[in-house]
Amino acid sequence: MLCFAVVTYVSASLLSDCYRCQDAEKGPRNRSYMDAVRVYLGKKQTWACGSLQYLSLYGCSVAYTFTTATSIRAILKANCYHAHGHDAPCSFDGSYYMLMFGGVQLLLSSIPDFHDMAWLSVVAAVMSFSYAFIGLGLGLASTISNGVIKGSITGVPMKTPVAKVWRVSQAIGDIAFAYPYSLILLEIQDTLKSPPAENKTMKKASIISILVTTFFYLCCGCFGYAAFGNDAPGNLLTGFGFYEPYWLIDFANACIILHLLGGYQVYSQPIYQFADRHFAERYPGSGFVNDFHTVKVPLLPAYRVNLLRVCFRTAYVASTTAVAIFFPYFNEILALLGALNFWPLAIYFPVEMYFIQRKVPRWSTRWLVLQGFSTVCLLVSAFALVGSIQGVITQKLG
Repeated sequence: MLCFAVVTYVSASLLSDCYRCQDAEKGPRNRSYMDAVRVYLGKKQTWACGSLQYLSLYGCSVAYTFTTATSIRAILKANCYHAHGHDAPCSFDGSYYMLMFGGVQLLLSSIPDFHDMAWLSVVAAVMSFSYAFIGLGLGLASTISNGVIKGSITGVPMKTPVAKVWRVSQAIGDIAFAYPYSLILLEIQDTLKSPPAENKTMKKASIISILVTTFFYLCCGCFGYAAFGNDAPGNLLTGFGFYEPYWLIDFANACIILHLLGGYQVYSQPIYQFADRHFAERYPGSGFVNDFHTVKVPLLPAYRVNLLRVCFRTAYVASTTAVAIFFPYFNEILALLGALNFWPLAIYFPVEMYFIQRKVPRWSTRWLVLQGFSTVCLLVSAFALVGSIQGVITQKLG
């Protein structure tokens, strides 16, 4: 985790320097990650970056779908175990709750400019801190009540060394998913005022955010493992390492659900906007694509509907829900997403853009160091990717 924290800060620093072209204080702005790639690296690289970016956003939507269903089931299980005892057969079908989540997302997808609502960021931050503090507190309390630190320095034992290697690679993929925020860094930086220069402010903000994130990751991970040892669940708040106080488990999972309801839309809106622009440019004379129709619902204000948006967003939500139902594997899917996108989006593109922005000469010391940094991260990503694919296949076939 500490290594990924350092790597994430280096990546964020390189990318923040690419916000303005030529001059760091007065040069033209790159208001998004895709804009920066297009300006520095050209059209072909932009297509590759865009494909990976939208795949990452789609994957996050899938992950949010089954994670929300898992949290709903955790609330029901906590109440069931509290009422009937820890050995009660409390079982609930996750597919039903994924379909419910998909239905809610269909409604939210029809709200205009949902991603621009300022309260979303506030709610997300409050919910994140709430369930993070609860997870940390429960882990610490359980460790103290146990009177012993469980687990070992070598981690969970496996039947064979090969199986251990696969699990290690999956864990690296999970961490790779959790840390980088390169996809939204330039968008955040674009909201900053200058002077001082935006890249200087962003670097300070990155240090603070990475320190806070690392603190919570280490505390939740270490206290969770210290509390449960080799029996620690993949998700502390849904794996039922904790049973009581059940109301606190309910509240923490409710925070997760609220966070993910809005988070799904935040990650989906860029794909919606891309589809709207793409079809509008390709079919400028199509009424299906460009016309809006006014729909009046009793007791509600008139609402303008675009048929393309309704069809595309319905198909998008339906597809993410279907994939989540087919692959409802929390740790393995997150590891796959992290491994797939970590090197290209968080390392390769920022390094290559930095070379051009700073005019770094080939074979100079800085060029060699950053190329070595990129190569090491590529090897780590490849290792995590192979292990995460193996984990998904094993879960599906097992």
